[in-house]
Amino acid sequence: MGGFCGIISNGDCVSDLFFGTDYHSHLGTHRGGMAVLGDGGVFQRAIHNIQNSPFRSKFEEDVPRFSGKVGIGVISDTDPQPLVMCARLGTFAIVTVGLIGNIDELKSELFNSNSSQLQFSTTSGMVGPTEVVSAMIATKDSIVEGIKYVQSKITGSCSILVISQDGKLYAARDRYGRTPIVIGRREGAMVALQESCALPNLGYEHVRDLGPGEVVEMSADGMKTVVEPGEKMAICSFLWIYYGFPASSYEGRNVEMARYRCGSALAKRYPAKADAACGIPDSGTSHALGYAHEAGMKYARPFVKYTPTWARSFMPQDQRQRERVAAMKLIPIPGLINDRRLVFCDDSVVRGTQLGKQADRLYAAGCKEVHVRIACPPLVYPCRFINFSRSKNEYDLITRRFVRGHEGEGADLKKYTDPESEAYKSMVEFIREKLNLTSLSFQTIDDLVQAIGLPRERLCTYCWTGEDVSLGGCGGCADCPCKKEAK
Repeated sequence: MGGFCGIISNGDCVSDLFFGTDYHSHLGTHRGGMAVLGDGGVFQRAIHNIQNSPFRSKFEEDVPRFSGKVGIGVISDTDPQPLVMCARLGTFAIVTVGLIGNIDELKSELFNSNSSQLQFSTTSGMVGPTEVVSAMIATKDSIVEGIKYVQSKITGSCSILVISQDGKLYAARDRYGRTPIVIGRREGAMVALQESCALPNLGYEHVRDLGPGEVVEMSADGMKTVVEPGEKMAICSFLWIYYGFPASSYEGRNVEMARYRCGSALAKRYPAKADAACGIPDSGTSHALGYAHEAGMKYARPFVKYTPTWARSFMPQDQRQRERVAAMKLIPIPGLINDRRLVFCDDSVVRGTQLGKQADRLYAAGCKEVHVRIACPPLVYPCRFINFSRSKNEYDLITRRFVRGHEGEGADLKKYTDPESEAYKSMVEFIREKLNLTSLSFQTIDDLVQAIGLPRERLCTYCWTGEDVSLGGCGGCADCPCKKEAK
């Protein structure tokens, strides 16, 4: 997915920018970058590959040579960023986070227009999403007009930070607020970022979250809204289930507490007779603690995660290597497994490969029963709005493979999202049997929404329900009448 941080200060911003960006490292594994506007009006920039080394270690040598009062940093899972763009409206630096669903269409429009005045400054061999957004902004007469144009044209999502040549910092949340932007303040400095957990350790206090589609112009002493927020919001629910950091809060709802409530709801609705509740690290740990407390059950750690080298199982590009890393990072503790009945909480099931292999390891270590409780409903629809998974094909999802095998192409997917339907129950039983589990249950959408604590109409639940506010609440079918409105 990726994450970003922007700082504007009366003094040097580089240290805050470096550490603020680093607090987003869990959101991306591809590249990291920083750009700072120096006192002479020249942008200093560095971009590094962070697939095999963390952001912090790659940029330690860059930080001493950077200086300036305004800067942006990014952890990117897409193209190399930040970009420095030279255009008729001046030179500007930009970072983006999101997923542009109609990028090919936008590229064609740019290439077919009179865009000879555009000049890219990039290290990539292809035109990436940030380059497209930069070019679109550059076709307008101001940064703000350019951002408004981008948000009116793209499908999917795109949150943006921009530094103008005159030293202003602009923060723009994507049109439907699918990803958060949090504003913080300390004396003489302002920050815009995605993970609010960065604020206290950097000495900033939380001001507010930007609204969906809102654009603000920031100075060291405050900010002003230059594009008012929209009425519709569809913030990604998966922030609270999986990829958000536990200490962060979005829209006033803390991640760790939401996961605790998810586990509690699972224990109420789907109790299991077991000797201990356990979590698949990392996010499953919080869900399991809520489950154990609600069930009056012991909490145990039969798997301990080894993080010094591979923090996340999907860091490698190759699927086989990801599976190997997933197995290597979890180290079993036989004394907590042998001859025991265990209930495991996990955030989600995508392919099912990793969960099935962990179940096999548990049985091999002498586990009597493996019960699994998943903190979200079954993933039936691939995400179209943000870039939180490397799965590009709908049949990467174990649910869709079941549907295709059971009904073929073109099946009515809605019945597979209803926990009361026979189709849903058959699908869950297939997954349970496929993964060799004693029992398997998924969170209901109502319990999930209640655990997060926001109104359902403010949350994106598309990957579970096929419904989204930007599509008029429909399932987004091929000839959907809402598509024009969504654009």
